[in-house]
Amino acid sequence: MHPALSISVLGELALTRDGIAVALPPSRKTRALLAYLALSDRPHRRERLCEIFWDLPDDPRGSLRWSLSKIRSATGHDAVQADRERVQMALQAGAVDLERAKASLAGKSSDFMALDDLRAAVQDLSRPVLDGLDMPQSDLWQNWLTGIRAEGAALWQAAATRLFQHPDHTDADVLRWARGWLAADPFAVIPARALVQLLRRTGKVSEADEVTRAFRDASQAAGLSPMPDLLVDPTPAPRRADFHQTIGFAQATDGARIAYAAVGEGLPLVKAANWLNHLELDWQSPIWGRSFEALASRNQLIRYDERGNGLSDWDVAEISQAAFVRDLETVVDTLKLRRFPVIGMSQGCAVGIEYAVRHPERVSALILIGGYAAGWRIAATPDERERREAVMTLTRLGWGTSTAAYRHIFSQTFMPDGTPEDLAWFDEFQRLTTSADNAYRFQDAFGDIDVRHLLAQVAVPTLVLHAREDQRIRLDQGRDLAMSIPGARFVTLESRNHIILGHEPAWEVAMTEISRFMDEHRLR
Repeated sequence: MHPALSISVLGELALTRDGIAVALPPSRKTRALLAYLALSDRPHRRERLCEIFWDLPDDPRGSLRWSLSKIRSATGHDAVQADRERVQMALQAGAVDLERAKASLAGKSSDFMALDDLRAAVQDLSRPVLDGLDMPQSDLWQNWLTGIRAEGAALWQAAATRLFQHPDHTDADVLRWARGWLAADPFAVIPARALVQLLRRTGKVSEADEVTRAFRDASQAAGLSPMPDLLVDPTPAPRRADFHQTIGFAQATDGARIAYAAVGEGLPLVKAANWLNHLELDWQSPIWGRSFEALASRNQLIRYDERGNGLSDWDVAEISQAAFVRDLETVVDTLKLRRFPVIGMSQGCAVGIEYAVRHPERVSALILIGGYAAGWRIAATPDERERREAVMTLTRLGWGTSTAAYRHIFSQTFMPDGTPEDLAWFDEFQRLTTSADNAYRFQDAFGDIDVRHLLAQVAVPTLVLHAREDQRIRLDQGRDLAMSIPGARFVTLESRNHIILGHEPAWEVAMTEISRFMDEHRLR
C-alpha cells in the first residue's frame, strides 16, 4: 500500500506519512516547490517551474532535478510523477489541509454545518498560509503565494461569517473571532459590526464606543470615508437562508479548476462570470445577494468563479476572452445542461454572446446587463484608454495592500451611488477575491474583447438592460448591443451604477423586466 500523505500549508509547511512527521528538506526553494505542486494539483512544464524558482544563469534544470529528488525522498517516490516535459504531484483527495477546509465549507450554510466543525475551520484557517516561505526576490513565486494567502483569508472570512450567523454560536465565539479578525484587518466591516452589536447588547457601551472609534480611524486612514454604520445590520432578507447552495469543481481543457454553484429549483439559468466573483462571498453580499436570490426564486441559478479569482484556480496560464468562453463551456458540459438561458453582466455579456453563437442549440435566450461588445482598447476614447492604463499600473502597485484606496477606484466607478456600506464591502471583497497580478491581467484581457462581428449571428431572444448614466460602461455601448442583435429588446435603467443595487428603484425595474422576459419565453 502507498503511504498516506498529509500536507499542512496552514501555518508552516509540514508533512506526515502514515501519521508520522517527516523532516522537510532545508532548502527553502525545495519546500516552496513541494507546496506549489501540492496545492496546484496539475501538471507543470519544467520550464515554468524553473522560471518560477530558479530564474538564474546557471543550471535551473539541474536545480529542479535535485529538488524533486528531495521531495521524492520526503513524500515517497510515487507521490511525484514526472517525465521529460512535465511534473505533477499525485495526492489523494483531502491530503492538503487547505483543500480539506475548502471542501468542508463548500455548499454548506451555517444551518447545515455543525458548530464544532465551524470552530475548527475558523481555527485552522486563522493561520497564515505557508508561513515563513516568502521569497521576495522571486516575483513569480511571491505573486502566487500572495494569491494563495488571499484565498485562505477569504475562506477564513467565510467561515468566521458563518460562525457569527450560526444559531448556536456563543457570545464567546463572537468576541474571540471578531477581535482576532479585526487585529488582522482593522477595517473589516463584518467583525466590527458583530463586535459592536454584542458589546452594546451586553451593556459594555464604553467598549463598544472604543471599537467604533478605532474602526473609524482605520477606515479613514484606508480611504473608506464616510464610515459604515456599525449598528445597522445588513444581513439579507431571511428568505435567502432558505436556499441551499451547492458548490462543485470542473476542470477546463488546460487543467484549470473552475468552481461552480447551483442554487434554487426549476429550469436552469446560467450566469456568465464577470469582474469579480466569489461563490461564497457573492451569495451573502449586499451587492449581488438580493439579485441572485431573485434569480434563484423560480429557476436553478448556475454561477461560477472565473479562472483567476474566487474559489477557482488563481495560478493559470491564460486569462483571455477565449479562456472565459471555454470556462463557461466547461461548467455547462460538466453539469450536462441541455438548453438554458444565459445571463451576463459587464464583460460576462460578451462571453454569453460568443457562447450563444457557438452553441445555438443550447442557449434559449440571452439577458445582458451593463454589457459591451468591444473592450476599452477598441471602443474607448483616447482619454479613457489613458485612464485605464494608469489604473492598471496602480493595480499592480497596491492591490494586495491594506490601503483600500487602490481598490476604491473600482468601487466608485462601479457604484457611484452606492452606500458607504456597499463601497466598504466591495473594497474588501476585491482584495480577497484575486491577486494583484490577476487583477492586472483581467483588466488587460477586457481591453481586447471584441464580439462585434458575432452580434448579427445571435439567433435567440435577447433582453439588453443598461443604466442611463453608467459610469463604467457608456449607455451607447449597451444601445449598440441591442441595435446589432436581431430582435433584441432594450431597456434603459434610471441609475448611475454599473452594478444595479438591490436598494435602488432601478433594481425593481430590472427584475420586473427580466421576470416578464422569462415568462414570455417560458424560460422558467
